[in-house]
Amino acid sequence: MIRNWLLTIGLALSSGLLFAQSQLPDFVDLAEKQGAAVVNISTTQVVRGHRFGQGFPFDEDDPAFEFFKRFAPRQFPGVPNAPREFENKSLGSGFIISADGYILTNAHVIDGADEVAVKLADKRELKAKVIGADKRTDVALIKIDGQGFPSVRLGDPAKLRVGEWVVAIGSPFGFENTVTAGIVSAKGRSLPQENFVPFIQTDVAINPGNSGGPLFNMKGEVIGINSQIYSRSGGYQGIAFSIPIDVAMEIQAQLRSGGKVSRGRIGVVIQEVNKELADSFGLPKAQGALIASIEKGGPADKSGLEAGDVILEFNGKPVVQSSDLPRMVGNSKPGSKAKLEIWRGGAAKELSLTVGEMPDEPLNGKASRRGKPADPAPANKLGLVLSEPSAEQKRQLGIRHGLIIEEVRDGGRGELRQGDVILALIQRGVQTEVRSVDQFNDLLAKQGRGTPITLLVRRGDSQTFVTIRGAQDK
Repeated sequence: MIRNWLLTIGLALSSGLLFAQSQLPDFVDLAEKQGAAVVNISTTQVVRGHRFGQGFPFDEDDPAFEFFKRFAPRQFPGVPNAPREFENKSLGSGFIISADGYILTNAHVIDGADEVAVKLADKRELKAKVIGADKRTDVALIKIDGQGFPSVRLGDPAKLRVGEWVVAIGSPFGFENTVTAGIVSAKGRSLPQENFVPFIQTDVAINPGNSGGPLFNMKGEVIGINSQIYSRSGGYQGIAFSIPIDVAMEIQAQLRSGGKVSRGRIGVVIQEVNKELADSFGLPKAQGALIASIEKGGPADKSGLEAGDVILEFNGKPVVQSSDLPRMVGNSKPGSKAKLEIWRGGAAKELSLTVGEMPDEPLNGKASRRGKPADPAPANKLGLVLSEPSAEQKRQLGIRHGLIIEEVRDGGRGELRQGDVILALIQRGVQTEVRSVDQFNDLLAKQGRGTPITLLVRRGDSQTFVTIRGAQDK
């Protein structure tokens, strides 16, 4: 009886184990077949200046540096005769995309390198030439001399599904051909200051040294380049980001043909359209890219676009969220014509413009200086103390009209700050320019109690739309 019971349990456990094994993915063949095309990349940068022994406790920027250099030469014998040049080395990963030795990696892996060396899976070490790098997408193309190299197969990131198993191969902390696996956590992620890449988010273990390595689907196709991690410790914490391979291949094609990437631009500053803004502009739903400001004399300005317009389509492609637009414009050829569908005054409208070319380096604006009047007006129903700018202030700020927020009282509104300039008020898609304190307060008085109010605000060198919810009488 006991024997039969134990036999039954054993069969059940075996069946359960076999069932579990049948449900888990097998990465063995993928690792064996694709690992040969993954390479280890090491770079050397010649740094000019002092370098001290490993025991020296301070960098040259540290205030204690001079003290130790002068008074502790015996403890740190390398200090007096420190060499003027030394080598700084770093490691990363990459993968071969063609049999003649072209390799994709991250731009930050080879940034500033004087020498780039590639170590293949068969232990061969070869010098590599940098063909080009694009910092905006963090994609670089390098090449090793030779023929017949193993290369990867490319997949289609558009077919990738959230929850799908994926595999990374690279050299975390220098441990070559390390295989890690996980799932796709999200697609089309936008990251701060990263406007041109719809990142693939995964929970694959990615660490320093994995940068530039491939992300595979279960068919053994590369669908991304491992680029960044979100971490408070500097190591893996379950959130990693990869550049879709189709984006990377578009970049490498330009790098291969001309050594640099040419991007389109239209000269606008945009922001996301949330539910409150959509209601203020009379949009049926929250979508598109809201133009907060326009570069004077730029392509958008010449086409007739205005601050407050919402771009709904670019060349026939819907702009679902604001982050879609920079990618669409960036992929456009400078000098080409583009058709736009915009939302203005509560209705859709079509415009066309000529796409400009993005400069190699972003322009840096200078902050405007503001003066403060001696006798500011009393606070209005929003708790704002406002003043009308003088002619000199308008010139300094580069505006023709508006009101300066001198103070935010009675708890005020967290969305607005001292120094902001209110340029316009928007309600039901109608944008009214703000020209005086009395006029603005009259506009507020006409708004229903608790009705959200949307304002066009100048803040520093940029403009933004701010929605204030539930404005009450003060």
